[in-house]
Amino acid sequence: MTKNHEEHVGILHGGGGVYMHKFIKEHILPNFRSRRRFIEIPLKLLADSAVIEEIAFTTDSYTVKPIFFPGGDIGSLSVSGTINDLAVIGSEPIAISCALVIEEGFPLSKLDRILKSMDTAAEEAGVEIITGDTKVIQRGKLDELIINTAGIGKRNKLLDENLKHVSRDGRSLKSRWLDPRNIRPGDKIIVSGPIGEHAIAVMVARGELGLEISGIKSDAAPLNGLMSKALEVGGVVAAKDPTRGGVASLLNEWNETTGIGMIIYEEKIPVSDEVQTASEILGIDPLELANEGKVVLAVTAESAEEVLSALRSDPLGREAEIVGEFTADFDGVVVKTEIGGLRYLPMPIGDPVPRIC
Repeated sequence: MTKNHEEHVGILHGGGGVYMHKFIKEHILPNFRSRRRFIEIPLKLLADSAVIEEIAFTTDSYTVKPIFFPGGDIGSLSVSGTINDLAVIGSEPIAISCALVIEEGFPLSKLDRILKSMDTAAEEAGVEIITGDTKVIQRGKLDELIINTAGIGKRNKLLDENLKHVSRDGRSLKSRWLDPRNIRPGDKIIVSGPIGEHAIAVMVARGELGLEISGIKSDAAPLNGLMSKALEVGGVVAAKDPTRGGVASLLNEWNETTGIGMIIYEEKIPVSDEVQTASEILGIDPLELANEGKVVLAVTAESAEEVLSALRSDPLGREAEIVGEFTADFDGVVVKTEIGGLRYLPMPIGDPVPRIC
């Protein structure tokens, strides 16, 4: 490295994998000091939402290309993503903001369509869009549109009873929220449905790789109703939606946080024929593909089957599966293949499909 060399931000720094996690830990976290001890879920935990005085708070920016894709658009995506980040921490989403950064010349008819899509998703989730901001950038200085949404939620009324169920046999909890620090060996891992649909739908919509796969559409949807069904059963200790970096990134994050290994059964991982076909053509592991309407849950072994049944009673969880469990037998994330072999599942380098959320 020369004396005058300066490193710069690259596309992989936002890709949900190794580079992004290293970037956050080396450049973002060291510059933001924590001043209040009563923040239950602080920034350093890198959870989907922070928690302060019983209120969950989250924010996200969306820059998907194309802005319209099978199953949704940037508007429905932004609302669903924010709702899901609040729901998986154990809160009831109540309100979100909408900040728009728009390229000069963007058609108003498209903007109206996107805003109506946001309103529809908010209505489905039972939340209000209550504040926002609008900026317009010179033509050619922005690729159409960026949406930032922030959201707040209050503690889900079902959460306390759910966690009482967890600690019924004297098990201690490190957090009052759905937090990977609560995970113990023996807990089961549930995926709420087929993975990778959002990423492949966006890729097909781009038309860049010549993929012609009919029937594929994004899974983008608000999951707060589905999460409440799981909490009503009890026994859920942690949850997260597998967005950038997919299930592979999520599981490796949990492994890093807990220090507990896990085994995943390949034959149990729900993957649609369309996603499997596209992944094989492109040489992509479906476990690394982003999702916008799925959740991964860590559940006590005693409650796993009942939680699975509750998820399957909802249209958004009808193909849910128990895909593995936490174990002290391994140090990292291990996949047992369909032919009986074992392979480690590493943290992805970055998202194989950039600009999908």
